Amino acid sequence: MSSEDSFDWYVVRCFTSHEKKVKEYLTREIEEQGLGHKISEILIPTETVIEIRSGKKRTKEKNFFPGYILVKTRYDEEVNNLIQSAPSCLGFLKVGKSQVVPEPLKKHEVERIIGRVMDNKEAVEKGGVVDIPYKEGDIVKVVDGPFKEFDGTVQEVLADKLKLRVMVSIFGRKTPVEVDLDQVESAT
Repeated sequence: MSSEDSFDWYVVRCFTSHEKKVKEYLTREIEEQGLGHKISEILIPTETVIEIRSGKKRTKEKNFFPGYILVKTRYDEEVNNLIQSAPSCLGFLKVGKSQVVPEPLKKHEVERIIGRVMDNKEAVEKGGVVDIPYKEGDIVKVVDGPFKEFDGTVQEVLADKLKLRVMVSIFGRKTPVEVDLDQVESAT
């Protein structure tokens, strides 16, 4: 049995949008207090998505679980006190009101979360994961191209091409047209 086997993953609750701040604080404190033998890793499960807003592509980090971080540790009172004293941190996630000691994540839960993080990294390396703000049935206004000023309904999202198939009314007939994501904006 290796020393790494005695570590378990636990969920730590913190204020939403403060995950990085909590991780930085804990990393600094672990180093200063010499607790590396008790806490081996801190993970904020995120994915990188390409977001298209107002016709511009932006890369954005998106948390899978806002307000939560994962800590790989040998849980004891010293680790609990460190987590409890961290600014913006609410402590270990405990299930049930009577539970005093937090329960570690099950192996399959950890594998699923880490697998999702790794899958996202691979997708980003191959060109990215696009967060498309439109779905079938949305009303959009075409703001560029040959169909400029036409309103239509999204019929299909073509994520791999970064396009939408939109039904617009041309000469009184509903006609499907393909437009780039940056050629439309929400009509609502």
